[in-house]
Amino acid sequence: MYIGENKASYEVNDVKGDIVTIGNESYYKISNVNEMRPFFMSIVSNSNHWMFISSNGGLTAGRKNSNYALFPYYTDDKITESAEITGSKTIVQIHLEGKIYLWEPFSNRYEGVYKISRNLYKNSYGNKVIFEEINHDLGVTFKYEWCSSSKFGFVKKSTIVNDTNKTLKVTVLDGIQNILPYGVSDDLQNASSNLVDAYKKCELEADEGVGIYALSAIIVDKAEPSEALKANIVWSIGVENPTYLLSSLQLNNFRKGKEIQQEVDIKAEKGAYFTSSDLTLNANSEKNWILVANVNQSIVDINEIKRTIKDEKNLATKIQENIERGTTKLIQLTGASDGIQLSNDNLINSRHFSNTLFNIMRGGIFDFNYQIEKGDFIKYIANANKKVLKKKEHDLANLPEIFSLEFLKDLANNQVDKNFKRLCFEYMPLKFSRRHGDPSRPWNKFSINTKSEIDGSKILDYEGNWRDIFQNWEALAHSYPEFIESMIHKFLNATTFEGYNPYRVTKDGFDWETVEPDNPWSYIGYWGDHQIIYLLKFLEFIENHYPNKLSNYFSEEIFVYANVPYKIKSYQDILKNPKDTIEFDVELDENINEKKTQLGADGALLRDENYFIYKVNLIEKLLVTVLAKVSNFIPEGGIWMNTQRPEWNDANNALVGNGVSMVTLYYLRRFLKFLEEVVLKSNMDTVEISS
Repeated sequence: MYIGENKASYEVNDVKGDIVTIGNESYYKISNVNEMRPFFMSIVSNSNHWMFISSNGGLTAGRKNSNYALFPYYTDDKITESAEITGSKTIVQIHLEGKIYLWEPFSNRYEGVYKISRNLYKNSYGNKVIFEEINHDLGVTFKYEWCSSSKFGFVKKSTIVNDTNKTLKVTVLDGIQNILPYGVSDDLQNASSNLVDAYKKCELEADEGVGIYALSAIIVDKAEPSEALKANIVWSIGVENPTYLLSSLQLNNFRKGKEIQQEVDIKAEKGAYFTSSDLTLNANSEKNWILVANVNQSIVDINEIKRTIKDEKNLATKIQENIERGTTKLIQLTGASDGIQLSNDNLINSRHFSNTLFNIMRGGIFDFNYQIEKGDFIKYIANANKKVLKKKEHDLANLPEIFSLEFLKDLANNQVDKNFKRLCFEYMPLKFSRRHGDPSRPWNKFSINTKSEIDGSKILDYEGNWRDIFQNWEALAHSYPEFIESMIHKFLNATTFEGYNPYRVTKDGFDWETVEPDNPWSYIGYWGDHQIIYLLKFLEFIENHYPNKLSNYFSEEIFVYANVPYKIKSYQDILKNPKDTIEFDVELDENINEKKTQLGADGALLRDENYFIYKVNLIEKLLVTVLAKVSNFIPEGGIWMNTQRPEWNDANNALVGNGVSMVTLYYLRRFLKFLEEVVLKSNMDTVEISS
C-alpha cells in the first residue's frame, strides 16, 4: 500500500502490558495501545476534579460536577470520536536536511506516513495518565501527561525528545482545544451547542499568557440582563517566546507551513489554547513545558494567577509539589479504608487499591476516624429538622468543638427526644462521596461536594443510589465497625411502610423518581433489588462484632418510615396489568416537598393522625421488609417483583420488573434463619407492632 510515492507503514505490533517505574512511581504501560480498540478511563483526584478520557486522547474534564466542565460533557462514544477536536492537540514541524517534516502525534490524519509506536501509561494510584508517541522515522518522541492540582486545576505536562545523535530544530504547536467557557451546563451544551458557540468570548492576557474563556452573557431565554462574572482559564509556563492562539482556526495554516498570528480576542468560536515556539533540541535531549487549566474563576482568582505567574520564581516546582501533595492525600484517603495492600503481585496490589478507592468515591470515607466536628453535626441537624434544632439549641451550643462517636452515642442514649436521638444515630461524617455517574451512565448526575464554592471550606457530604451506597458501606463497615449502627439506622429509616426503598439516599435524607411527561427515560417504581441481602449483611455484621446489640432496639420505638408519593395498586389491578403497578401521587409529592421546605429532610417522613412523625421498633421494621417479599412469594417460582423495577441480578438474566426473582428468595431464606436465631437469643417475650 502506498501513500503518494511512498510506501505506507501499516505494520501490526503486539500489544503488551508491563509495570514500569517513572520517577518514583509505578505505572502500568500498554505498549502499542493504538492496536487496541479505544477504551475509557477515569482519572481520579483527591479533590473535586473529574476526568473521563479515552485511550485515543478524547476527553471530558471539570470540577465538582458536569456543570463546571472544562471540555464538553458528552457520552463516552462521542468523547472517543471527538479526539481530533477536543482535548490535547500537538503539531510539530521538524527541520531536517533542508526539509520541513510535518508530524501530528496521536492523530490519524497521517496514518501510514511514519513508522510510529504509541504507548499509554497510567500510574498505580489512578490520578496520572501519560500518552507517548515515538516517531521512529524522524527520531523524535512526544509525550504528554494529565494530572491535577487542588490549587491550580488540571495540569498537562508536555515533553519532546530528540532520540537522535544530532541537533534538531523544531517548531512545536501544542495545547488544548474545544475549551468551554464558564456557565455552560451539560444540558445546555448537549441541546444547544451552536447557540453556546455564539456566546463564547476568548481573551488573552498577553503579558502573562493567560487565556480567559467566558460567555458574553449568561444564556437565558428571558428579557433581563444576566452578566457572566466568572470564566475558565488556561495558562502555560516553560515555553520560550511563544505565539498564543485562542482558537483552532489557524491550525491548518500551521500544517501548511504558513505563518500564524497571535490571537488576543476571539468571539463566537470554540475556545482553544495553543502556544507555538521554535526549539533547538540537542542530541539525545528533551524540552518540557506545562499547561494549566481551571474552571469557575472570578476576576479576583484571575488576577491572583497573573501575579503568581509574574512573581513566582519557582512556579513549576510549586505546581509539582501541589500535585504530589494531592497524590499523598489520595493515598491517605484510600489507606483509611484499608486500601493499601502488600503482596508479591503488584497487579493485585494495584487492583485492591483501585477497588477500595472507587468504593469510597461512591459511599464516602469518614472524615477523621471516629471524630465528629460540632459545626458539621449542627448543620446536619438544621437540614434534617428545624424544630429539633430549635429545641436542642442549648445542648448543641454546649457541644465540644470535636467529639467522638462514642460521645455522640452516649448523648443519644440519654435523650428523651426520640427525633433527636434518631438523628444522632443516623449521623455519619462522610466525605468524598458522589453518585456513580459518568459518560457511560449519564443519567446518574454526580457531584463531588468536597469544598464550599464560597469560601473553600471543607464540606462533608454523601449521596448515592440505594443499591450502590449500601453496597459501598458494606465494605466500609469492615474499616469502621463502630459506624455499623448508623448505617443500619440510615437504611431502615429510608424504607417505606410497605417495605420498599426510595431511589436515592443522601446525607440530607432521600428522594425518589418523579413522573416527567416529556422525558422518555423517566420512569417510577420501587427498586427492591438487593434490599434483603444488603440489610442482612449489616445485621450479620453487627451481630458478629457486637453480639445481642440488635436486641436493644427490638422494642424501642426509634425507627421511622419514609413517605414516598407512590401508591401500590390493589392486587386485583396488578393482576390485570402486572406492568402497571404503581401510581404517582402528585398531590402528596407536592405536600411532602412543601413540608421538607418548612421543616427539613424529616418532612419526608410518615406521620400519624396527630401529625407527629410515626415511630416504630426494630422488629416491626424487619417484619415489614420480610412481609413485602413473602406476600409476593410464588411457590416453586420465587418472589414476584411487582413494583416496576427488577432485582438486579435477575435483570442481568433478562427478568424484568414484573418477573420472578430467585435471588431474593434465596436471600430471604437466609434472612429468616438469621432473624429466628437473633430473636431466640433475646429476652423478648412480646413486642408491639402497628395494627
